[in-house]
Amino acid sequence: MAQGSGSSSHALQNRATTLPTDIDLETLGRQRPTTFPTLYSEIGFCVSLFGSMVMAEYFISGFNLVLPQISASLNITPESRTWPASAFTLVTGAFLLPSARLADIYGAYTVFNLGLGWFSVWSLVAGFSQNYLMLIFCRALQGLGASAFLPSGIMLLGSIYRPGPRKNIVFSLYGALAPVGFFMGIFVGGLTANFLSWKWYFWLGGILCFVFSATSLLAIPRDGTETRDSGMKMDWLGTLTIVPGLLLIVYAITDCSHAGRASPQIYVAFALGVVCLGIAAYVEGWVAKNPLLPFVIFRSQSMKPLVVSLFFTYGVFGLYLFYASFYIEIVLNIDPLQTAVWFAPMAVGGLILATVSGVLLHRLPGRALLVLSGLGNLACTMLFALMPKQPDYWAFILPAMIGATVGVDITYVVSNVFITTHMPRHQQGVAGALINSLVFLGTSFFLGIADLVSANTAHLGLRASYKAAFWLGAGCAGIALACVIFTKIGSAKSELTDEERAELEMAEQSCTPSWVA
Repeated sequence: MAQGSGSSSHALQNRATTLPTDIDLETLGRQRPTTFPTLYSEIGFCVSLFGSMVMAEYFISGFNLVLPQISASLNITPESRTWPASAFTLVTGAFLLPSARLADIYGAYTVFNLGLGWFSVWSLVAGFSQNYLMLIFCRALQGLGASAFLPSGIMLLGSIYRPGPRKNIVFSLYGALAPVGFFMGIFVGGLTANFLSWKWYFWLGGILCFVFSATSLLAIPRDGTETRDSGMKMDWLGTLTIVPGLLLIVYAITDCSHAGRASPQIYVAFALGVVCLGIAAYVEGWVAKNPLLPFVIFRSQSMKPLVVSLFFTYGVFGLYLFYASFYIEIVLNIDPLQTAVWFAPMAVGGLILATVSGVLLHRLPGRALLVLSGLGNLACTMLFALMPKQPDYWAFILPAMIGATVGVDITYVVSNVFITTHMPRHQQGVAGALINSLVFLGTSFFLGIADLVSANTAHLGLRASYKAAFWLGAGCAGIALACVIFTKIGSAKSELTDEERAELEMAEQSCTPSWVA
C-alpha cells in the first residue's frame, strides 16, 4: 500500500513539473482527444451531437410556421395556440436537471441515445395528431426526450474536450448548427404548409431524428462504467419539488392571459409553484447530499449575473421567434414559404458568427462578445416594435434577423465554453442542464409574459398588440445587457482542467517538507 502511494505521488510530481507550461497546454488544447482513435471517429461523434441540436431547433422554429395550418385543421382557437408552441419548451426545461442526474448515474451515452430515440418516436407520432389534446401530448413527450439528450450532449462535449482552441471550435460548431436547424425547421415548415400537409413537417423531422439516433449509437463513446462507479445518486426530493414548481409557475403565467387574472386556478397554480421552488431551494442547499443543482456552481463571481442575463436573453429570443413569424405572416400577409426565405439570414449569419466567435474566444474577452450580443437582441426587438405598416425588407426585416442572430448565437457559444470550462468533470451534466434550462425556461416564461401583454392590448388591434410584445422584448434585452456589465469573462485560452489543478495542488503538498508545517 505504501509503495503504491509513493509511486502515485511520484507520478503526480512528474506531471506537475511537465504539464503547466504554455507549450504543453497549447498543444493539448489543439490535439484530438485520446477518446477518438481516428479523425473519422471524432467526426462521427460530432455529427451525432450536432444533429441532435439541429433537430431540437427544427421542432421549435418550424412549428410556428405550420401552427396556423394546424390550428385550422384541428380547430385550435387563437387564444389556445400558445400551448402547442410552449408545451415542448416547458417540459424540456422542467426535466433537464433530473435527466442530467440520470446521465451522471448511468452515463451520458445511455441517456443521450434513449432521449434521442424517444424524441424520434414522438416526432413521428405527432404527425398523426387528430385533435388539440393529442398534439399537446406529443409535443410534451417530445420535450421529455429533448430534456435527456440536450444536457447529456453538452456533458459529452464538456468532459471529452479540454480547455483550448479545439474545444472552442467544437462548441462553436455545436452552437452554429442551432441556426441551421432553426432555418431548416422554418424552411420545411414553409414547404409543407404551402405544398403538402403540416403532418409532413413532423414525419420528415422524425425520419431525420432516427438517422441521427442510429449514428449516435455507433459513434458516441460509452461512459457507463465510469459514471456508475462515481457513487452519484438521484436526488428525489429535489426532483419532486423542482419539476412541479417550474411546471406550475410557467403554466400560471402562460394561461393567465386566457383564463383571466382573477381565475382561481391561476392563483392556486402560481402559489403552489412558488411553494415548491421555495422547498426545493431549502432541500438543494441544506438537505440533499447530492443536490440536482449544487449551489457551489455559483461560486464564480461572474456566474450569477451571467445566469440572470442568459435567462432574459433566451426569453427574448423565444419571444422574437414566436411573434416575428406571426407578425410577418399575419400582419404583413406574407406566405409561409417567403417567410422562410426572410428568416434565411439567421441561418447563414448564425453559422458565420458562431464559427467566427469560436476563433475569437481565444483572443477577445468574453464580456466584450456578450455586450455585442446584447446589442443585437436590443436591435432585433426594437426594429419590429418601430416597424411601419409597409416596412422595407432591407431597412427593417434583414437588420432584425441579423440582430437576432448576433443576440443568441454569440451568447450561446460564450456561455457554453465558460460554464463547462469552470466546472469539474463530475458536474458537466449539471452544466449542460443549467445551460439548457435557461434556454427553455426563459423561452417558456417570457413567451407567457408576452402572451399576457398581447392579450391585454388586443383592444388596440393585432398589429399594436404584437408591437407591445416586442417592446417587452426590448426591455428584457436591456436588462440582459445590463447584467453582462457585471461579468468578468476573459478569453477562452488553453488552461488546466479542475481535476488537473487539484492534482497539482496534491503534488505540491506532497513535495512540501514536513518541517515547513
